[in-house]
Amino acid sequence: MKIRTVLAAVAVAGAFSVTAIAISGVLPKEPVPPAIAEATLWTPDPLAPPRISETNSVRPTLAQADVAFEFRSVPLLTVSPADTSLPSIEPPLVTWSREIASGETLDAVLSDAGLDASDRAEIALAIGAEYDLRRLRPGHIITVVSTTDDNPRRVELAVEDGVRIEAVFGEQLAARVLEPDPELVTFAGEAVIESSIFAALDTADIPARFAVDLAQMLGGTVDFRRDLAGGETMRLLWREARDGNKRIGQPELAFAELDLGGSVYEIVWPDDGSGQATIYVDGEVLRVFAQPVEGARLSSVFGRRTHPVYGNVRMHTGVDFAAASGTPVKATAPGRVSFIGRRGGYGRVVEIAHGSDTLTRYAHLSEVPDTLEQGQRVMAGDLIGRVGATGTATGPNLHYEVLVDGRPTDPLSDDRLAEAAERETDDTAALERLSEARSLLAERLASEIAQTTTERL
Repeated sequence: MKIRTVLAAVAVAGAFSVTAIAISGVLPKEPVPPAIAEATLWTPDPLAPPRISETNSVRPTLAQADVAFEFRSVPLLTVSPADTSLPSIEPPLVTWSREIASGETLDAVLSDAGLDASDRAEIALAIGAEYDLRRLRPGHIITVVSTTDDNPRRVELAVEDGVRIEAVFGEQLAARVLEPDPELVTFAGEAVIESSIFAALDTADIPARFAVDLAQMLGGTVDFRRDLAGGETMRLLWREARDGNKRIGQPELAFAELDLGGSVYEIVWPDDGSGQATIYVDGEVLRVFAQPVEGARLSSVFGRRTHPVYGNVRMHTGVDFAAASGTPVKATAPGRVSFIGRRGGYGRVVEIAHGSDTLTRYAHLSEVPDTLEQGQRVMAGDLIGRVGATGTATGPNLHYEVLVDGRPTDPLSDDRLAEAAERETDDTAALERLSEARSLLAERLASEIAQTTTERL
């Protein structure tokens, strides 16, 4: 800063000197006073170069021995043609999907997807090796993934219970079965009957299909048109197979309680796959019953109706359960196999005698177990066949009849099977199952109420 000030002063002084000389050349010359003349002869002393403090300087010193240089030859990087090739780009894929309609075949649906005959034949062989294509029904879904030039890459058939059969195109067409790994979840609910059981379940957000199960179990004990006056309470416990938030298959009842005011009816369904359900009245065992087809829809009841094939009005001597072909059919009560074979419009039939006067008939079967023989003793819930459409039938279903002294009677209202089942009942074990079911119902209902209250808060 001092150096700059001195230099600036010198410059100013020089400028004044030049200006004075210039003016002196123009103005008339007068004698210069001695003091001014002496001032004009003054010059500043020479500037000394700035000194750099030795204490603030840092000079790195390197010893000769500390520095070593090594020169090595490095081979040039060689790049192979494989390293420079661009990555392969997969062609864009197109996904086509739709449900199978009634009466359609796999070939027809694949043709609708735009696949040629040779590809359709290969796909049918691959999928058919893993799944019986005769069991295709409406609601099954076909998905085709192909390139934009219609070359198939993957075909998937989604059937019941979340099962998928997948055919993948590669060097060879390969098929595999993909099954979900669901979690079994137990639910509980309560409903008040005002008009019908079906409406009460639907209003309470409980699977309304349980109305069919209750009708099968209590049809011969409770007259739902006369005994239900309105205001009756029904509590249910059921199980669902879940894959995340998606339900797999149909829900299954575990326990039902119907309070009619004068009497309390309870039903306990087993979880051992036997299909045997025990019915209680006011805490006492009434009977043991097994549904012929679990999870089926009651498609036709006992009585006069217009025949679906012949079109005329005639007596329907049993009840029909609509279900997928191959669905297991079970004996509804203990007895002895009296007939296996075909009977005209009934198609393939199994008949079971329950005592000397009662007989159950299971018709339209697709197959009968090889181990089942005439004269063999069976228990309620034993497998006796599979749902089919043999004989005169419009689709896969089970025609179920109860005959008393050779005359058909309403399977949902006859007590003869109850008498046959009572002889096989172990009351001690049955009462233990009832106690466990009651406890579980109370626990689940309390949990549902607590969860609902928390959500509202």
